[in-house]
Amino acid sequence: MNYIALIPSFEPDDKIIKLVKELNNNNFINVVVNDGSGEKYNNIFDECKKYAKVINYDENQGKGHALKTGLKYIKDNYKESIVVTVDSDGQHRVVDAKKLCDYIFKNNNNLALGKRIRNEKTPLRSKLGNAITRKIFNLISGTDIYDTQTGLRCFHSNLIDYMLEVEGERYEYEMNMLLNLKRNNIQAKEIEIETIYIDDNSGSHFNAFKDSFRIYKEIFKFSLSSLCSFLIDYFLFIIFSLFINLTISNILARIISATFNYNFNKKIVFRKNSEKSAIKYILLAITILVFNTLILNGLVYIGLNKVIAKILTEILLFSISYIIQKKIIFIGGEQVNEKNI
Repeated sequence: MNYIALIPSFEPDDKIIKLVKELNNNNFINVVVNDGSGEKYNNIFDECKKYAKVINYDENQGKGHALKTGLKYIKDNYKESIVVTVDSDGQHRVVDAKKLCDYIFKNNNNLALGKRIRNEKTPLRSKLGNAITRKIFNLISGTDIYDTQTGLRCFHSNLIDYMLEVEGERYEYEMNMLLNLKRNNIQAKEIEIETIYIDDNSGSHFNAFKDSFRIYKEIFKFSLSSLCSFLIDYFLFIIFSLFINLTISNILARIISATFNYNFNKKIVFRKNSEKSAIKYILLAITILVFNTLILNGLVYIGLNKVIAKILTEILLFSISYIIQKKIIFIGGEQVNEKNI
């Protein structure tokens, strides 16, 4: 079984030469992608050619693009293998890369992630940024991953097609890869690795504003349709109930908001078109609608204001809907945002 190290690189220093040499000495096949670093760095990549296949292109395209370029090369040139992505700035140890590859080989897991444990040496910007991202990611995706921004990731080559389908050309690519794991029934195993920050992580090309925006945009896109659907449902219910009875108002509002929710998820969030997911969505939506109407009428019957009753009903059924979708409906299949059905 081949162990292949995929190393995306933009404007590297001599540490990448040391990295590929050590990987080569540990029987790794190395694929380095020069992400448009420019002529100034040609001598470094020429030295890397002694120990790696180096892929060059002229203009900087981003880390996601570099990873996909390398994955296409691996797919076209190697058969069954285990691929590990390694950053070029010296922050990943070869022994940790091998540890992840050995785990995938022995356990046949889908994906292994290098888990960096924060300590007193971790730069403050990294510590805060990673902690915030982790909490938001877990809240939105329902997936518990400690180190969402690790660059040390290992997987069997049978996952390359999935990796190539993930959207994103820059740093958001790595977040999208994790956001899409659950609906593709891919299990991730985090394995603790040494945490290395060189010169307070000054060698990173991560742009705090632009790249953070790209990452958080993908996360919040997951929840946007839920919020919009709730607002549509709530305000249509209030308007309809001024003219027609409670039950009909609730049914009409939820039909309209659920239609919006499904189409938004299909076209914007997941960009998937599946009759199977539509049928499952409709069946669950009908079931939730029945219980929603019964609970809403019951709360109003015992004397609650219809506006308060509507909010309480939505809160209760949101939890039930989320559990059903997470545990039954979308396990291993396509996922629709958990709010408004």
